[in-house]
Amino acid sequence: MASSSDVTSSADRTPGNPENGSEERRGRVRMRRAAVMAVPATLVAAGLAVLTAQGALGVQFAISGMPFTVTATDLTGTGFEQFGSLDNMAEGSPNAGDTGGQVLVVTSAIKNATLTKLCQSVDLGGTNLKIQAGSGSQKVQATDLTTDSTELSGNASFDNIEIGNDASTLAKAGVKGPIGVFSQQADTVHIANLRQVNYATTAGVFKLPGLKLSFSSSGC
Repeated sequence: MASSSDVTSSADRTPGNPENGSEERRGRVRMRRAAVMAVPATLVAAGLAVLTAQGALGVQFAISGMPFTVTATDLTGTGFEQFGSLDNMAEGSPNAGDTGGQVLVVTSAIKNATLTKLCQSVDLGGTNLKIQAGSGSQKVQATDLTTDSTELSGNASFDNIEIGNDASTLAKAGVKGPIGVFSQQADTVHIANLRQVNYATTAGVFKLPGLKLSFSSSGC
């Protein structure tokens, strides 16, 4: 014998109101499908926002595989981090050689940096493309600066340095490296007579007063 709820359910689907039950069910199904489809997009957007805030996407682009030299008579920075990393060339790059398209680099991150007499040059084969800035009273200013280097030299000093951190726990410059990787960080960094061989550089803001770009027979 049918219960009262069964009777009510049957009454709802009378010829005068034939599709009420099925329409409600379809509506609920469509809403559930929309919610399921929205979740992955929301998670991806949130993940990218977190990675961007941490600086983890700062150097994630395909490098050319052509090293360039950077020099400065003086670099002063606040919020310093340094850790090992891998840079990747575009697939099929003619500069890959026998490296497999990867270059082992040391990533240096500085939250705020000031550089004096900045020079950057890249050997194009017989001539050098050279960029110079900050030679006058105004210095080069950079925020969220990262450099991927295979060589770095100069006379360096640090305040409150920590050596041997796990790169994933760094907190001075807002950049986190790979977990399990050796790293170091400090409140401040000062390097006189800086010289780097770099494969990549990024910055949130890069101000180059007195910018001069030219071709030269000699590099920096």
